[in-house]
Amino acid sequence: MSSMKLYVGNLSYHTTESELRDLFATYGEVESVRIITDRDTGRSKGFGFIELSGRTGGEQAIAELNGKEVDSRQLKVNEARPKTNDRGGSGGGGYGGGDRGGYNRY
Repeated sequence: MSSMKLYVGNLSYHTTESELRDLFATYGEVESVRIITDRDTGRSKGFGFIELSGRTGGEQAIAELNGKEVDSRQLKVNEARPKTNDRGGSGGGGYGGGDRGGYNRY
């Protein structure tokens, strides 16, 4: 059984990883939870990632939790996309390495 990684956005800045784990646990085994935080302040950036053990549970979580109000915020839940460096900027925040900058593609 393959796992499914989900993006969870529009989180309250007070939501904890434990609370997020509890919210998604009804949809399958939660393999990992990570709320993204600001490197300098440690404060939540308002989004995170959940990895569930099966695709069926992940798809059900998307269907039932996308748009659901939690802590007075409407969650955005969808399948996470692989990291890319198409957002411009320096590519900091864990993108680095290789030819991901787009200069050595030929």
